[in-house]
Amino acid sequence: MTQSRRLIGLDPGLRNLGWGVIDVSRGKLIHVANGTISSNAKDDLADRLVQLMRGLEEVFETHQPEQAAVENSFVNKDGVATLKLGQARAVCLLVPARKGMKVFEYAPNFVKRSITGAGHADKHQINAMVKTLLPQAKPDSEHAADALAVAITHAHAGDLEGRLNDGQTNGMAPQARLKVKS
Repeated sequence: MTQSRRLIGLDPGLRNLGWGVIDVSRGKLIHVANGTISSNAKDDLADRLVQLMRGLEEVFETHQPEQAAVENSFVNKDGVATLKLGQARAVCLLVPARKGMKVFEYAPNFVKRSITGAGHADKHQINAMVKTLLPQAKPDSEHAADALAVAITHAHAGDLEGRLNDGQTNGMAPQARLKVKS
């Protein structure tokens, strides 16, 4: 592993988008920053997505992460809410992709299991474990704590060195590649 890697974890949300930046240095996790980007609920959807995008672009410019990890959305009973969450999630995928970063995605239960050992942990358990793993972190919201959990998950489970894309797997299974027919 290289000396240090800067990662950002993102917890998508239309109302509140959580972000958390950590450094991974010689296997050690170091808190850099975290926060929540909020959109104005009185504005129309397009304006809210622009607010999230601009806020996230500012975070990327300020903290210069090298890799991004995003929590996958789950489908709930409210289809309209699920679609809106998906659009906020698209912002989380688009901002790092426009900067040329590979974006890693993790299911919510995988993040919970990675952080707490239980796939159905609650917000309090996640927050407590984030504070244990990153004692210097003081998440400003549950969304920021979730984003830090996504970053920690990526630090532990992700392809930080890009070996899977380069074909240098050192015993790890190569990443599946899909062929799309035109």
